[in-house]
This record gives sequence, C-alpha cells and structure tokens, in this order.
Amino acid sequence: MAGLNVSIAFLFLVVGVCQALRRLSKRLLSPGTYGCLARELAGSLELCTSCLELRMLVEIGPWGGGFGPDVALTLLFLLFVVHGASFDGASANPTVSLQEFLLLESNLAATAAKLLAQGAGTGLGWAVTKLYWSWELTHFHLIQNLIALECSSSIHTSLHHAAFVEGTCSFLFHLVLLKLRRSHQMCWVPVLAATVTFLTYTARPFTGAFFNPALATVATFHCSGNSFWDYVQVYWLGPLAGMLAALLLYQGNIPWLFKKNLLYSQKSKYKIPKARVAAHMEHDEPRRKRKGEKSNSEPHA
Repeated sequence: MAGLNVSIAFLFLVVGVCQALRRLSKRLLSPGTYGCLARELAGSLELCTSCLELRMLVEIGPWGGGFGPDVALTLLFLLFVVHGASFDGASANPTVSLQEFLLLESNLAATAAKLLAQGAGTGLGWAVTKLYWSWELTHFHLIQNLIALECSSSIHTSLHHAAFVEGTCSFLFHLVLLKLRRSHQMCWVPVLAATVTFLTYTARPFTGAFFNPALATVATFHCSGNSFWDYVQVYWLGPLAGMLAALLLYQGNIPWLFKKNLLYSQKSKYKIPKARVAAHMEHDEPRRKRKGEKSNSEPHA
C-alpha cells in the first residue's frame, strides 16, 4: 500500500501545481490568451499525468500491488470529479474543442490555439511523468520502467472493432456532455465523471479506452504492434466520428456546415391549449359581428 500512497500523493500534487499555474496565468494574461492557451495547457498537463499514472496502476497493481481494478476505477472517478471542478472551463480534449467550433461557440483561431495548447500540455505531461517514473520511488515505477522499454499496442481487437469502440465511447461521452453543458457544475461534474469511469471500465480491454486523441497520441503511438495509420484510424478518426454523430443526433444538424435541421421538424416552443384557442375565437366572434353591422349601416356615397 506504500506504493499506492505515493501515487495518490503524486496525483494530488499535480492537481495542486496545475491549479496554482491556472491562478497565476489568470492574473498575468489577458482573458483570451488565458482561455485559449494557459487554461488548456494546464488542463492537458493535469489530465495526461494523472491518466498515465492511473494506467500504470491498472496494469501493474493487480499482480504487483495486490489490489484490483476497483481501486484504480475509484481513483479515476475521484480524479475526474476534481478535474471537472478545477479545469475552469478547459476541455483538454481536441474533439471537445472541435465540437465547440462546429457549434459556432469558438472561432478558427481560438480553436487552433486550443489544439496547440492541448498538444503541448499532453507532451509536457508525458515528459513529467517519465521523469517522475525514472526516480523509481516505488516498486511500481521500477516495474514500469522495465516494461516501458518494449511497450505493446493498446489495441487488443481487430482494427475496425477498435475504431468502433473508440467512436462509440466518444459518441456517448459527447452526448452526455451536450446534454449537461447548460447544467450547474454540481450536476454535470459527477455525472460526467461516472460516464468516463463506466466507459473506461467497459472499453479498456479492447483499446485502452482513451477517446481523447491528444492523450492517446502520447500514451500509445510510440508502442509497437500497430502502424501509425492504424493508430490514426482508431484514436483520431474514431473519436472524431463519434463526436460528429453525437452532435448530429443531439442538434439535428452541424451549425458550422448548414443551418437547416436535418433530423427534427421545427415546432413552436410554446403550445396554446385548444380550449383557450376556442374561447378566444368565441370572444372575438361578437366583436366581428358588431364591426360588420357598423359597416353595413354606413350611408353609401
């Protein structure tokens, strides 16, 4: 359990450092620069380091530490609750940033800046985690350094099935995100954390359950077993297709491409009860009759 305690301390140390980075950059930078660059970089750094450490615990913990996947899943849920509360609006996920662009909530320059910041943040997170593992503070990290020399692909099924799994995870994740994005933070944070935990538990045996192109790139693209194009299909195109399907199903269209709703008919938001309409017509009928009598009684020229 000593090794697990060290990992937990590292995870919350990273959260604290990234939170301090967010507060400092918020004071020093303009709101636009902070929102597009610093916030996304800090969020991606926090997400990448925590997910890599948790992935190590999931792989080594059952036989190296004597604890089951329930421990890692509990930590995953708690960390995503902390992430949702501390990210300050950052997505740390390229498909989420592209979704905001397609919804016309972000312009092209801001979206490109977010994608660059997310790539830099995940790359920095990977470097920080590798440095932390090299210190070999626990036997987990010693074992991780030994197996990292010959890491294998996270794809443990056929290529088409793997792309379908990542796309389905992305589809469900974005559908929940779209449904809850207008809700209060106290509502959507635990629901989204539970969704990520469930999807990770379900899809991990097949693809590692990333459904985040930036995170998957630094975590598994360098491993042997599949080509670069295989990884692109599964971890880039799969989540992107899932996001587009969720957006189309939820909105009925993709606002950046076309305005017309392709799936749902446009109906009036407010419905008037039939009884009220009938009463209104009966009330207007005597008035129309009086107007008609008045016009008939007028002398003709």
